[in-house]
Amino acid sequence: MLAMIPALMVACGAEDDPGGSAAADGDGVAGTVTVLAAASLTDAFEALADELADEYPDLEIVLSFGPSSGLVEQVLAGAPADVLATADTRTMDKAVSDGAVEGKPVVFARNTLTLAVPAGNPGDVASLADLAREDLRIALCEPQVPCGAATERLLDVADVAAAPDTLENDVRDTAGKVALGEVDAALIYLTDAAAMADQIDTIDIPEAKEVVNDYPAAVLSGAANQAGAEAFVASLTGEPGRRILGQAGFVLP
Repeated sequence: MLAMIPALMVACGAEDDPGGSAAADGDGVAGTVTVLAAASLTDAFEALADELADEYPDLEIVLSFGPSSGLVEQVLAGAPADVLATADTRTMDKAVSDGAVEGKPVVFARNTLTLAVPAGNPGDVASLADLAREDLRIALCEPQVPCGAATERLLDVADVAAAPDTLENDVRDTAGKVALGEVDAALIYLTDAAAMADQIDTIDIPEAKEVVNDYPAAVLSGAANQAGAEAFVASLTGEPGRRILGQAGFVLP
């Protein structure tokens, strides 16, 4: 049985309606909405939930982050949730094809990879080619998660045979290895590097512009709080979603 990734309570409200159904208020948006989101969306979605708490005071948003492939597995296994947001269309397509999504997913952001090194670049990393150096400690994402699939495409475009020492389950774990100085280099999303800018330096990769991940979000067909789910997804393509995602470094479609 798949375990739910620990949820992070973000916005308070709907104390009289803990079950999660939409209550009858001015907008019909109340209760609890549970959002499963890719790990790379952590900072942006936490900020968005904080702002939505002001707009929908009777809505409680519960965020649960993890690797997109794992989140889809949870949804298909029947984990209770209202919204799914993944870091690529490939993982979302799996949820769609299995009938877990209500309507058509909307692409709300895009992201690209960067070569990340600990502050000061102690390994003297200069380019993607250095990922093949055996004297360096290299971290990459597991190939089944979006950042790993993007890494494979990028390395193929650049014709580099990387020699990773560790494969991580999601991009946040990969970025953490760099920030802590446990590895000399890694491929992570630009947004994760920006979130840890005081601990991570980046090296420009010209080929990265050829490998772009689209981030889709969708209301789940089993959503207990349809109104809350629709309000959250709508916020991603309007204010304050676009502003917050742009500030986090995402490319806006």
